[in-house]
Amino acid sequence: MSELETPYIRIGGEQAVRQLTKTFYQIMSETAQTKLIRDMHPDDIAVSEEKLYLFLTGWLGGPQLYTDKYGHPRLRGRHLPFSIGLEERDQWLYCMAQALATLHLDTLFAEQLMGSFAQTANFMRNREETTS
Repeated sequence: MSELETPYIRIGGEQAVRQLTKTFYQIMSETAQTKLIRDMHPDDIAVSEEKLYLFLTGWLGGPQLYTDKYGHPRLRGRHLPFSIGLEERDQWLYCMAQALATLHLDTLFAEQLMGSFAQTANFMRNREETTS
């Protein structure tokens, strides 16, 4: 990857990020096992989809659309009203992995993106849980 080739360019730019977010929310809405996180969203998912698109565009190194419209993302703070634990994190990651797979990216690049998504999703956890 060249210095100028951001993940945003590499993923396919605006069209690919729009497809990714649309597919992400479609999977979330249609998969019974992701009901916990779907229920955290409004019935009309369009605003959530647009915000994720705006955020991911900048997060991937494209234009800072989310910041321009809403200011700093403050991801953790914006998610604090929702109880997010391991199950919610894993449901979110499931949706993203399935959506990402539809883009048919280079395997290594897709794995790198999922690693970054996993770090971010784990950072959103705000509920203490014990693991056994």
